[in-house]
Amino acid sequence: MNLNQIHNVYFIGIGGIGMSALARYFQFIGKNVAGYDKTETQLTNELQENGIKIHFEDDVNLIDESFKNTENTLVVITPAVPKNHSEWNYFLNEGFTVKKRAEVLGIITKDTFCFAVAGTHGKTTTSSILGHVLYESGVDVTAFLGGIVEGYNTNLIGSGKTVTVVEADEFDRSFLHLHPNLSCVTSMDADHLDIYGDVAAIEESFREFAHKVPAENLFIIKGLPLEGNTIAVNVGADYVAQNIRIENGFYVFDVKTKDELIENIKFGLPGHHNLTNALLAFAMAKSYGVENEKIKKALATFKGVRRRFSFQIREENLVYIDDYAHHPTEINAVHQAVRELYPNKKIIACFQPHLFSRTKDFIDGFAESLSQFDEILLLEIYPARELPMEGVNSSWLLSKIKNENKRLVTKEELLTNFKNSDANVFVTIGAGDIGEMVKDVKKVLNEKV
Repeated sequence: MNLNQIHNVYFIGIGGIGMSALARYFQFIGKNVAGYDKTETQLTNELQENGIKIHFEDDVNLIDESFKNTENTLVVITPAVPKNHSEWNYFLNEGFTVKKRAEVLGIITKDTFCFAVAGTHGKTTTSSILGHVLYESGVDVTAFLGGIVEGYNTNLIGSGKTVTVVEADEFDRSFLHLHPNLSCVTSMDADHLDIYGDVAAIEESFREFAHKVPAENLFIIKGLPLEGNTIAVNVGADYVAQNIRIENGFYVFDVKTKDELIENIKFGLPGHHNLTNALLAFAMAKSYGVENEKIKKALATFKGVRRRFSFQIREENLVYIDDYAHHPTEINAVHQAVRELYPNKKIIACFQPHLFSRTKDFIDGFAESLSQFDEILLLEIYPARELPMEGVNSSWLLSKIKNENKRLVTKEELLTNFKNSDANVFVTIGAGDIGEMVKDVKKVLNEKV
């Protein structure tokens, strides 16, 4: 497929974080861009402010006539679109070129030097750090990201033509469409079991992705069942973060490689999981040829990703953190980071489970990870692409949590409970529409400051 012959790009599910990055890219290179999404969100509002037309009803009549030319229109779909979606079926039946997001990324990145960041957790933060490091170091890069990067206020960094950074998404094996030159794998935990069926199938998919580059071009967290350059914190590996300390709210650490010691690297995101994310980005940028000092300077200025341990309020006696965590491993990482920063403070967390299937598959893991907080509030499950499952609900999860300070709440009750809480640290967690509540939560808590 030749993108030069495409004038119009229509997105079904344009408000998705990865889809919106592609939409911004195509608009930037001069294509006519529009799309549909089910719901209006902050992301869709931002796209509309940038001049992209979006509608929120599944109605073929709302598609602009200029996007109904089969010769020069590309249609991009998200995997979450239901099979009976009338706009999707219209484009299929009329013979349009219809591609998944990952396929389009594959086409864009095929003729570039491509960094691909894979993993069930950590890929958005790692790819954002890497994109920032490369951009700040003067590399001709475009980074397609799965989150809004603080300081850039977008999920697209740079406008380079020769180097790309992409998130390699394991969902429905999308990452196998990519053509990477350097890759990394941050984690291989069980997830998306509704797609894969079992852990063995997930691991096999990651192995297939890993084999897209030679072992010397693959960077992995130590302990993963893959062959490549190993990354670790305080234990032996090809790249080791050591001598770790906290100074003025920043991590300061050294990196030991096979050949040298790079001292006093400064990085502002809390949690040991973020240290490994930063270390992966460091190793990949260094492997590409970026100088140590440039990497160090860029890491010190990285401000984080929206909804990834995002500080909304950071006062001495009141802290509010919002995080996208939607898997037990991710919730554990959030808890570790919060406890490290605020060891003597009372921490209340509100969690919105994401998907019935994921809740069912990891019910005990969710219960265990959530039990670590001093107080837990649960919202009902956010269904996303799924229909309800009998017996799978937040009441079931609540019953499993081994902590007496727990309750099931509505969104309105969440605000009231936070307002009346004597906690010092407030955390909202989840990948559903809890992210749309951040402004309201922040407003309520600011009244307490």
